[in-house]
Amino acid sequence: MKRIVETTDGGFEALLGEKLCLFCGVYIYTGTLAGVNEDYLELTDALLVYETGELALGNWKDAQKLPDSWRVMRQSIESWGPAKC
Repeated sequence: MKRIVETTDGGFEALLGEKLCLFCGVYIYTGTLAGVNEDYLELTDALLVYETGELALGNWKDAQKLPDSWRVMRQSIESWGPAKC
């Protein structure tokens, strides 16, 4: 089955300045989206999430602060959404 998904929300560029959660192949990253290009997303106040806990509760069970700004390769992102914690 082939299905085309079109979005009109502006992609990541429309989310600059917003807090995001990026589920990648191995790790989960969260932080404020500070920069976007064709290869990377740049997060500030970034955290590396080692254990989520119950997602509906809002706080991460174990998340460690990353130094300065942090870049994540777009091709490694499996899913993403707004971060509430």
